[in-house]
Amino acid sequence: MFGSPERGIEDNAAPTRRPLPASAFKRPHITVRGLKKYFGPNPVYDGFDLDIPRGKFISVFGPNGCGKSTLINLMAGLLPLDGGEILFDGERVSDIRVGYVFQNYREALFPWMRARDNIAYPLKFMKIDKREQERRVEALVTRLGVRIDLNRYPYEMSGGQQQLVSILRALVIDPEVLFLDEPFSALDYEMTLFMREQLQRMFKEIGATTLIVSHDLEEAVYLADLVLLLTRAPTQIADMVSVDSPRPRTDATLAEPGFVRTKAHCLEIFQREVRK
Repeated sequence: MFGSPERGIEDNAAPTRRPLPASAFKRPHITVRGLKKYFGPNPVYDGFDLDIPRGKFISVFGPNGCGKSTLINLMAGLLPLDGGEILFDGERVSDIRVGYVFQNYREALFPWMRARDNIAYPLKFMKIDKREQERRVEALVTRLGVRIDLNRYPYEMSGGQQQLVSILRALVIDPEVLFLDEPFSALDYEMTLFMREQLQRMFKEIGATTLIVSHDLEEAVYLADLVLLLTRAPTQIADMVSVDSPRPRTDATLAEPGFVRTKAHCLEIFQREVRK
């Protein structure tokens, strides 16, 4: 996989936190208007509006039950809307290429398929011939510098390797938008740190608009350009916080004053919403 977990990334410049410029939202990539979603009689979203700028990494964070995973599932077309609309440059989700990485990588991968076949699986639905599928898989892993035996089956791989295959499968279609639902929650801490580094590298290389749901505030701030903080249901936006720590981010980033201030601000907003 990309090298060893111990290898760091250089560039420890001190991050600073500045207000998000209004120009960042002038031409949003994703537009949510009047979103409604109910589970039984209970509204999770009831008139929710959101603009997501193109090419940004967005972390979604908020109290339990506020609908973090529900939001990206609605955006990805995995759940039906009860009202409102979600558009991608004016188009429906069915008209764009979307990559999705599930939380449980063990259930997301097909155990009877080798890694390369799991990665290539979405290309079958694009009516791409076998030779071109293989070429695209090889081109992707080469582009990202992945060093993993693609001939192995999922049960022969570590948890981190399996989740890496899941991420590559989401990227092989060259997605316009990438959704990740708590992708590291089932990994141990060492592998989680390693996978955060790999996700940063992938994001820099691919550049797709990316939304990740996280239950870890430090992780949410560490990965993001913007942290979307949500209220309790019926959910609204509590804050949209810009994270200006320079990339690539490292362990040293966690102790930089700008990062610490941003995390503290997010924690303050989160605790305010939890107490309501």
